[in-house]
Amino acid sequence: MHNHNPMRRAGPWPLAQALSQTRERTLGLMQAWQAAVADLSVPLSPQMNPPLWEWGHIAWFQEWWTVRNRQRHEGTRSASSGDGFAASLLPHADALYNSSEVAHDSRWSLALPDFEHTQRYMADVMAHSLAQLQAAPDASDEALYFWRLVLQHEAMHNEASVYMAQNLGVALPEFLCVGHAMRWSDLTSRVRGLHIPAQTWTLGHCGPGFAFDNECLAQEVELGAFEIDASPVTWAQYLFFLLETGYAMPPHVRCEQGIWQVQSFGLWQAMPMGEPVVHVNAHDAQAWCQWAGRRLPTEAEWACASDNEDFTWGQVWEWTSSDFAPYPGFVPHPYREYSEPWWQGHRVLKGACRATSEHLVDVRYRNFFVPERRDIFAGFRSVAI
Repeated sequence: MHNHNPMRRAGPWPLAQALSQTRERTLGLMQAWQAAVADLSVPLSPQMNPPLWEWGHIAWFQEWWTVRNRQRHEGTRSASSGDGFAASLLPHADALYNSSEVAHDSRWSLALPDFEHTQRYMADVMAHSLAQLQAAPDASDEALYFWRLVLQHEAMHNEASVYMAQNLGVALPEFLCVGHAMRWSDLTSRVRGLHIPAQTWTLGHCGPGFAFDNECLAQEVELGAFEIDASPVTWAQYLFFLLETGYAMPPHVRCEQGIWQVQSFGLWQAMPMGEPVVHVNAHDAQAWCQWAGRRLPTEAEWACASDNEDFTWGQVWEWTSSDFAPYPGFVPHPYREYSEPWWQGHRVLKGACRATSEHLVDVRYRNFFVPERRDIFAGFRSVAI
């Protein structure tokens, strides 16, 4: 697995291909959801959105930044709103899909376009967006910034669609659930623990290519020597902790007639003992570490260790001990709502999970959730105290 994703430096042609490939997955997920869930109805929950709203929002976001934005080729220098934005292809789109303005709980009561009209809006926006990409004045990072952002954004929403299906027990085709080609057999490390020497580590994005605002500005961090797991904690390791301590089991785990099972998209399956534990929250991870006499890695330690060839990652997002906070010198990008509203109460996760798009996987990426979340595909690894 490449630590730095080539899509962050992709030119117009590979970027257009990636956008089209990602849309194919989106449309596949849409069709699978429509086939599996009557009326595409999901319960109101802070952890999800109505599927029709999600898909319309994907199109709206792409249209807002790459079609309606008259400063689209200015990249991070572009304004975030105001007179520099043209009207939408869809009347009243802003009142339906602007996540900054449309309160979360109200999305269940909106008069959203139906499935067919949502698909049509998505197709119209994609055609206009690709035309604007083709007309880009150059292949500079600023000129291509918003198309790279839109690609990452749609990939994130596709992953969220898979989370939601798992959470609700909705069966989806396997090929739509897996966003990149890694399998656990490819990730098995040859060693158990890695000894990382003391060093100065550059944390965050530096150099050319796309970056999220919360990855900037790159900073030097002084790290003492530490020993870290080469792979995430497995089900076998976590189960031993559960049995010994009586700690509460994750809601998707059960023991049936002496056989440990995990629930995957509504189906109970034998617990894969050698694979990483998943659907644990940060508190669960910290409890295991305390029991094992270890601790969670910091964000900087995780990133530094990932440079080691024996460090394996990509099966589950991994909780760190670091709060989601701005790096020194932080300046918000035009999509101001991506990072700034979430500085309080969120924890950084590193890596990727099986549902993560290959276009999103990057060692610099900072995922972030509140530490109570169990619905995401998250596990952890530990560091010696």
